[in-house]
Amino acid sequence: MYKILKGLRVIECASFIAAPSCSLYLQQLGAQVIRIDPIAGGPDYHRWPLSTTGASLYWEGLNKGKQSVAIDFSSKKGRELVQQLICAEGSNGGIFITNFPADGFLSDENLRRYRHDLITTRIMGWADGSPALDYTVNAAVGIPYMTGPGDTAAEPVNHVLPAWDLLAGSYAAFATLAAERQRSLTGKGQEIRIPLSDIAITALGNMGQIAEVLESGDRAKIGNSLFGASGRDFKTADGVSVMIVALTHRQWAGLVTVLGLDEKVAQMEESLHLSFARDEGLRYQHRHQLDSLIEHAVSLRTLADLAEKFDASGVCWGKYQTLKDAVSAEPRFVEQNPIFASVLHPSGKEYPTPGAAGTFMESERATATSAPRLGEHTEQVLQTLLGYSSAEIEGLRKNGLINTA
Repeated sequence: MYKILKGLRVIECASFIAAPSCSLYLQQLGAQVIRIDPIAGGPDYHRWPLSTTGASLYWEGLNKGKQSVAIDFSSKKGRELVQQLICAEGSNGGIFITNFPADGFLSDENLRRYRHDLITTRIMGWADGSPALDYTVNAAVGIPYMTGPGDTAAEPVNHVLPAWDLLAGSYAAFATLAAERQRSLTGKGQEIRIPLSDIAITALGNMGQIAEVLESGDRAKIGNSLFGASGRDFKTADGVSVMIVALTHRQWAGLVTVLGLDEKVAQMEESLHLSFARDEGLRYQHRHQLDSLIEHAVSLRTLADLAEKFDASGVCWGKYQTLKDAVSAEPRFVEQNPIFASVLHPSGKEYPTPGAAGTFMESERATATSAPRLGEHTEQVLQTLLGYSSAEIEGLRKNGLINTA
């Protein structure tokens, strides 16, 4: 966590990944983030993975360092209370992150009656308001038909990484700060709508894949090969799978030399009247022949032998391993990484917890903090932002309108 955005106040009413991750990134740069949930928790409050105590590790992970307020969303008074918190006074407030529907009680029109300069960043499924999740958007843009072994062309293969959720959260964070900068210059707020479907289709367009499909048709499945360059999984003599990639001239030259393939590659280049040295596209075009050479050479060497020589020659490679291996056996990921700190969370579990992924070289990094208990900050926030007295808060609690944990 950093203090770069110290003083900025963000209210979040959201669930799942995209919108909560947006607020998380802002919090990790120093913003005060107040998450408002229904009294019993939102739809992601019990989402897997769960700890052995039954608490959601997913919820803890996405809500580290946030303040938690729990209010009865089902009552008119509760909804009005939520609106008042979102639109509370203060030049550094009036910033709202949500994935609630655009036409509900948290619509921009309803909220702007309380605060004209409100900034609302709204994560959506489709731009027309239709519901969607990362998996359904991924299916809609065709990624599952590009993923998987080449002999399963007719079968879609889902990807386990929620890429569009994560990209949408990141995009929403900088879009929110862009809107806040504009407000500081003009005094005007606005609503920003970020549909997962638009994040997905623009990302593919930015990578040239829309132009590609219009010109050449859908991209075929190629298994674990890297599209457009030399790259694939290979197995060492001691049975370890490694991913080896050669995008640059240096990476390719180092790979060929370490594996002792200079002569065979030169003969292949001569017979084909081309050079693989500086054209990764040619390496991809002739990947089956080249991969056969690489596969055989790798199969004759142990991982230890290859690792030392690959690293010395600038080869880009990585060993296939499980997440548990990455966390416990790869010190540069977690154990020796200053991004992480061991933190005790409401689940009762203490585990390595990440702070901001980026490192600001001229700013001091604060230690990562725990997730809140549901409703932990309800009383504090109502007193600070809306000026409620202890007696008024107790009355709200007795009437079942709030949860103070």
